[in-house]
Amino acid sequence: MIELQNLSAGYAGRDVIQGVSLSFPPGRVLALLGPNGSGKSTLLRAVLGLIPKSGGQVLMDGAPLETLSPRERARKAAYLPQTRSVPNITARRMVLHGRFPHLSYPRRYRREDYDAVDRALELAGAAGTADRPMGELSGGQRQRVYLAMALAQDAPTLLMDEPTAFLDVGHQLRVIATARGLARAGRAVALVLHDLPLALRGADDIALLSGGRLAMGGTAEDVYASGALDQVFGVSLRRVETASGWHYYYE
Repeated sequence: MIELQNLSAGYAGRDVIQGVSLSFPPGRVLALLGPNGSGKSTLLRAVLGLIPKSGGQVLMDGAPLETLSPRERARKAAYLPQTRSVPNITARRMVLHGRFPHLSYPRRYRREDYDAVDRALELAGAAGTADRPMGELSGGQRQRVYLAMALAQDAPTLLMDEPTAFLDVGHQLRVIATARGLARAGRAVALVLHDLPLALRGADDIALLSGGRLAMGGTAEDVYASGALDQVFGVSLRRVETASGWHYYYE
């Protein structure tokens, strides 16, 4: 499990997140919410050691992050960033990159790696693009391929930064369903989302950031009931019970 203890980090000597304590427990879907600039993406990058921390600690299965090699970190946490480059390779070859942490030198793919890639492509809804060059894919199709690459990594924790970007409503719901399925299988899943109703319907827990600090954390039900979302975002978020569960809307 990944745990943050009073974590502070940022860029060019300026802290973007300050004193954040948070955990990513197995079997739960955590939505990271907050206005633009509140530190959501910075938090994920700091968790993975992609930017240096200025204070606090990140623990991966009890071990301080800085004591782990990049390969060890990649085996514990997979990461889907907001944007990626578009290399001139097929989608399947792109997803194979997710298997790098499991290969010894020299890198030679095994049958189990190709099987993991096929499963990931299917789970991400990208199987139909497997043999197409990345440059020919739409933004939404590329996003599903990148998701498949993260899934192919088979890490116990999956961190996703705006995984529903560029996706239509149907595929947004599929991403949330995939996250919930991974959590049921025992993985820890954290997603940066901007769609509050989608987050409240799909996440077990919410971490609400404001001004680089954790404004509130808890179950989705507790965070909604507190009114903290209304206060931080300056909205009136309401809900009505339907046959399929709570339906959230802006008033």
